[in-house]
Amino acid sequence: MTRTDLPGPGETAARDDVDPQRRVDAWLAEFESALAARDVRRAAEMFAVDSYWRDLIAFTWNIKTVEGREGVSDMLTARLEDTAPSGFRTTEPPQESEGVVAAFVEFETALGRGYGHLRLAAEGAWTLLTTMYELKGFEEAKGSRRPKGTVHGPGAGSAGWGERRAEEEATLGYTHQPYVVVVGGGQGGITLGARLRQLGVPALVVERNARAGDSWRNRYKTLCLHDPVWYDHLPYIPFPENWPVFAPKDKMGDWLEMYTRVMEVPYWTSSTCTAASYDERAQEWVVHVDRDGEQVTLRPKQLVLATGVSGKPNFPEFPGQERFTGEQHHSSSHPGPEDYAGKRAVVIGSNNSAHDICGALWEVGADVTMVQRSSTHVVKSDSLMELGLGDLYSERAIAAGMTTHKADLTFASMPYRIMPRFQIPIYRAIAERDADFYERLERAGFQHDWGEDGSGLFMKYLRRGSGYYIDVGAAELVANGDIRLANGQVGELTEDAVVLEDGRRLPADLVVYATGYGSMNGWAAELIGQEVADRVGKCWGLGSGTAKDPGPWEGEERNMWKPTHQEGLWFHGGNLHQARHYSLYLALQLKARYEDIPTPVYGMQEVHHLS
Repeated sequence: MTRTDLPGPGETAARDDVDPQRRVDAWLAEFESALAARDVRRAAEMFAVDSYWRDLIAFTWNIKTVEGREGVSDMLTARLEDTAPSGFRTTEPPQESEGVVAAFVEFETALGRGYGHLRLAAEGAWTLLTTMYELKGFEEAKGSRRPKGTVHGPGAGSAGWGERRAEEEATLGYTHQPYVVVVGGGQGGITLGARLRQLGVPALVVERNARAGDSWRNRYKTLCLHDPVWYDHLPYIPFPENWPVFAPKDKMGDWLEMYTRVMEVPYWTSSTCTAASYDERAQEWVVHVDRDGEQVTLRPKQLVLATGVSGKPNFPEFPGQERFTGEQHHSSSHPGPEDYAGKRAVVIGSNNSAHDICGALWEVGADVTMVQRSSTHVVKSDSLMELGLGDLYSERAIAAGMTTHKADLTFASMPYRIMPRFQIPIYRAIAERDADFYERLERAGFQHDWGEDGSGLFMKYLRRGSGYYIDVGAAELVANGDIRLANGQVGELTEDAVVLEDGRRLPADLVVYATGYGSMNGWAAELIGQEVADRVGKCWGLGSGTAKDPGPWEGEERNMWKPTHQEGLWFHGGNLHQARHYSLYLALQLKARYEDIPTPVYGMQEVHHLS
């Protein structure tokens, strides 16, 4: 996922006579001079014709990528005067590869401080990333600004930390209203809650489960992270050095519970948001919560739906489901394999959850059949870690001086428009490395793909959030026939079988629907109403025009971590990496609004798809 050394525009005319530091310093100085003079045309002409500027709220109060000189000019025309950027400088020596110089930079704006990343080719800037990491005057209380934790001497007061926390917990949501309510207390809600706590924004995370971390604990027994530990750190508290590479789900649940307590995230467990509506007159939300049987009404200014990448489970309807005498459930409700030893299990689906569940059922002695309805991309975990993630997120990367901060900036600096060209060579190398594995898998009848353009797993994730499996063993069971494979569409269910459209009969005592999830705005439809869901439109996807990601091109994930077309409504989700990284930018947007700082949004996405 992380190859970043491909040549950019103008590489054949690289200036070998000028060292990388001087090249970058000269470009930054001229760029800052043009910005200070408000000379938009001169600033835009410093970019290559084929170029990309990705901004994470520093200039646009949005998550936005502009393309080419025209895009740069339009954005600066709208935002340069208010932003007033200055102080561009490198934070470490730039590196050159094949004529492209890459540099980490920092800068300031009128309101904040930012980090960035620049790729400079002979023709000018090829890619530029700008991010805001803090608001001036509202810096986080950390490092040299950390709180003392106590007051010494006379007049210190009698209330201790525990008493103050208890009072806050007793009053928040009752006599004191939160400014932000976050619905969903998984990794997304928890990381955002921690960020808002550090920024001094009164916020409350509402979680329907009994304990923080239960969204992991309550899944099937064998679930573990498919992403490695270096990619998955949470803000402020990284995983310890002895943390497993792939955390088991119960261990992950315990970490999230610990993290919630240590970071003092205001967090209601056993609390279900039952409905919400926006009060136009008061400019606030009315949020109804069932708190362990108590009916509570909250009135925040901002509402965040933090329900993960996905929306509500897709539970398909097939003729005969009502007469099936065995057990059937969606993969999100699968309890684990223990009760199904010796049973005949049919799992409908062939992506991550389907493979994991099939593998676990096989381990306990179930007779397992996977129904593959469409092609799936499979990549071996070891190959993905070494060839896809290793340059940024690995022990090898750490030994080379890569930090999580620098890795995240590098990762974010790659515009989605050109990311496939970086991904395709990675998956070609994986295909060559694991050629025997793919030959055996396809010989077993498995329908495999590399994405419509050969760009593999990560682009599938960004475009549609599905269609892939990171193999931690189950694909080997399919390849060698231990897990049976049936290709085709489901026609109906009988009392004791799944029948495919071509008439094949798959005897079953258990049917698991590993059939994925809908758009996140499905939660908005359920909690707020279809009108609001349609107003904000589909969540997730780039508009690539590939399967399940219809065009036109959006350039960023639809509706994620940024303003939507419903006042005060936000969406936060994704994997642990995205929860860590994008929670900062969402928290800063909410903090600015809490402090009544003007936040003129540039480039609001249009709504092209409703779900």
